[in-house]
Amino acid sequence: MMKSWRFTGTNEPLQLAELPEPTAGPGQVVVDVKAAGICHTDVGILTDPGWMTMLAQVPVTLGHEDAGVISQVGEGVDDFQVGDRVAICPTTPAGCPGSSFDGGFGPKIVVGTQALVRIPDEVDFVNGAAATDAGMTSYAAVVRRGGVKAGDRVGIIGLGGLGQIGARVAHLLGAEVHVAEIKEDIWPLAKELGAVDARQSITDYPKGFFDVIVDFAGFGDTTADAVDVIRLGGVVVLVGMGRLETTIDAKSLIVNQCDLRGSNGGTPDDIRGVYELMRTGKLTPVTTTVSFDEVPEAIERLERGDVVGRLVISYE
Repeated sequence: MMKSWRFTGTNEPLQLAELPEPTAGPGQVVVDVKAAGICHTDVGILTDPGWMTMLAQVPVTLGHEDAGVISQVGEGVDDFQVGDRVAICPTTPAGCPGSSFDGGFGPKIVVGTQALVRIPDEVDFVNGAAATDAGMTSYAAVVRRGGVKAGDRVGIIGLGGLGQIGARVAHLLGAEVHVAEIKEDIWPLAKELGAVDARQSITDYPKGFFDVIVDFAGFGDTTADAVDVIRLGGVVVLVGMGRLETTIDAKSLIVNQCDLRGSNGGTPDDIRGVYELMRTGKLTPVTTTVSFDEVPEAIERLERGDVVGRLVISYE
């Protein structure tokens, strides 16, 4: 048996449950979790009933950012073996851990091999886990959905775990990066990541200033403000789901000929792209680690905004 933190319903505390250890079926492996990220999505699931439609099963062990070591392989698995260091991509046909099947808020996960991404030896498990959602999502939003290129003037809204990676990736692409972040105490971090400056709101920059704005906060007004200030024909990418609804000024959308795009997750190749930046030392996300026993308290800290960088459970 193993202990896992289970979601049982909106506005209900996580339940610590005893579950049988999983067994790998055909085409599956069991991963011993070494690190699992804690995300604002987890906060949303616990507090907002709108998230219930996104869960394939309830109760479920949360944790969709997972990295570990394969401890068991099922029938027909010949491309992975026991001892391989892997992460789980949450966007493949295998499903999403913490939603489609039990995730990393428990010590073992059974998953189909199509979800697995090998972790380079130079990348530790904490960063390996952070790359699977925060890294993948940020990378995809900036590179693929935003189409950011050298010379672009890019606005990053929100310097949390995703925004930090997004700002760094945009800088590495050769863009001129500016950050909108309400917490002034982390403005120095923006410059460390390569940003030119940081201000309270994206509206503190002149209208027409940005070629691309990526909203990693998604609190409704942040997206509306981005549409208001983007240059003519510019791109606004919405990633954050701080609120599940927003109101956009139609006049700004039309007059600015704004290309407003949603960006959800990414692909295994995006994770590999993040791992390459980590492996070469170009990207080192800020992370805060907690123990398995501290998970409920850690989620409360995240909800209060008391966490800098990405929050990760370390099983080591």
